[in-house]
Amino acid sequence: MTVGIPIRRLWPEPSTQPLDDAALTALYGRADKPRLRMNFVASLDGAVTVDGYSAGLSGEPDKRVFGLLRMVCDALVVAAGTLRHEEYRAVRLNERRRAWRRANGLAEYPTLVVVSGSLDLDPAQAAFADAPTRPVVLTHADADPPPGLTDVADVLRCGAERVDLAAGLAELHRRGLTQLLCEGGPHLFGALTAADLVDELCLTVSPLLAGPGPGRITAGDAAPPRHLPLRHVLAAEDGVLLLRHARP
Repeated sequence: MTVGIPIRRLWPEPSTQPLDDAALTALYGRADKPRLRMNFVASLDGAVTVDGYSAGLSGEPDKRVFGLLRMVCDALVVAAGTLRHEEYRAVRLNERRRAWRRANGLAEYPTLVVVSGSLDLDPAQAAFADAPTRPVVLTHADADPPPGLTDVADVLRCGAERVDLAAGLAELHRRGLTQLLCEGGPHLFGALTAADLVDELCLTVSPLLAGPGPGRITAGDAAPPRHLPLRHVLAAEDGVLLLRHARP
């Protein structure tokens, strides 16, 4: 069904008809091989936050695609800093989206995967304590978990002194979590880009000039440019653009 603000396809094959959830799901569907998909929202002038949070850039169309991307993934990957700052709750889906997952042979809920070098995590945070599926924490050999973390999450050590992201993703794939959705933050995006692990970027462009101050959707050490071809452009009636870039 189509709800709220209509979303239409601008490119390729422009259409004047609003896209319902089935059509959107087809555009953002699952791949036939392992994939790491990034999902971000940014202002016209490149800001990743307004007043310190991404919520100031998001609206109904972005939230609609956000929910569909969570529906089709095996695991939701997020940096520990973003988990804390954005106050992540348990990753849950409504009944309609759980039914879609059951019909497509998936677990009812995606697995939350937290990337943390310091293991500065609170086991009582709802993202862990209320999780319907046991979360996974990717860390390294030198990190010490806080009391109670291993009671609510699987702690996987990948790397000696820092998290080896390639090894971490390989371990997730071994567990059957091949369709990965990463919601940031910017430093994790930068590190994944530097390791050449990013297969796709779904970027919502909010029709807003945030002004100087906020950071970009990526941060960290310099890395070689990576070519990521445009796959589609969608537009919502409130002026939001929804872009999808992906490797061939």
